[in-house]
Amino acid sequence: MTEHIQPAPGPWDGDARPLFLAPMSGVSDLPFRLLSKECGADVTITEFTNSTALTREAATSWRRMETHDTEVPFIPQIFGGDPGDMATAAEMLAPSADIIDLNFGCPAPKVTNICAGAALMGEPERLVGMVDNIVERVDTPVTAKMRLGTGSGHNNATELCKRLEEVGTQRLCIHGRTLRQRYTGVADWTSIKQAVEAVEVPVIANGDVVDAASAAACLEQTGAAGLMVGRGAIGRPSVFADIKVGLGWMKEEDLPWIASNEGWYELDDVQQSFASRRWCWDRYIDLCEETVGIQARWMKRHAIAFTKGLPNAKKVRNIMHEQNTPKAMADAISTYLANGV
Repeated sequence: MTEHIQPAPGPWDGDARPLFLAPMSGVSDLPFRLLSKECGADVTITEFTNSTALTREAATSWRRMETHDTEVPFIPQIFGGDPGDMATAAEMLAPSADIIDLNFGCPAPKVTNICAGAALMGEPERLVGMVDNIVERVDTPVTAKMRLGTGSGHNNATELCKRLEEVGTQRLCIHGRTLRQRYTGVADWTSIKQAVEAVEVPVIANGDVVDAASAAACLEQTGAAGLMVGRGAIGRPSVFADIKVGLGWMKEEDLPWIASNEGWYELDDVQQSFASRRWCWDRYIDLCEETVGIQARWMKRHAIAFTKGLPNAKKVRNIMHEQNTPKAMADAISTYLANGV
């Protein structure tokens, strides 16, 4: 067991367990991952990236693999339908990675159409063989993320967890929905519990964890070794701190947006939302400038997400279109959040 993967802890009794930022395309860029760490995420994972593109040295794909000294552990996630390319990509990443994560959970058609992501759960022999080969070819710890099954016939997540544990997978993560469900319906935490109890390696629960109450409910029901937050963190990386404060794992006064705002407790709920999001936005831009630079494509997506649900948020698109440079765009969004209108 690597220093970055702790043993399965058993039933939850209120103890602090790691929070993971899910690997999300168009969301989990390096600056956002670093921001999420500062907001309370314990573990971050890169955007899921096509293994075949990595083996072909595609610049855009390798850019998703950029990291920073403060991102520890560094966990790149790869997907693919070709076992050879998956193993080769893992070998290419191994020298810089602390852990290599394999995606068997993505339901996007562009992924499943090449029999990758969650589609591989419908071909368990191929999936297990792929993982076995990767584990044999790299010394870096290998982990995997999956769904409950494809949604056609019996859900096989628990059986796959057992087999992946046998071939050396050191940690597993399960999203409590099937491929067919995509993101509809309610996450099935009971099925995650079955997998948790069936294997000795740690299992991380994913699906419908959006705040402290849902985090506590999920841990109580599943006994999972940790929680992964995906959609709940889009535009709201503060969700990790909210969970930790709500569960008593962190003091509210230690939150950076509160520590930097002397009048925090005099603000109403809407004003606090603006203030916390402004801190997160400004820090995201700082991290962009410190690492990969301000990327207009990434920034536009995050700007919309960071302002979603706030009063007059529709103004943000017009604000962005009026700016001539990415920096001017970033400053305009910061001004909007500072003014609270």
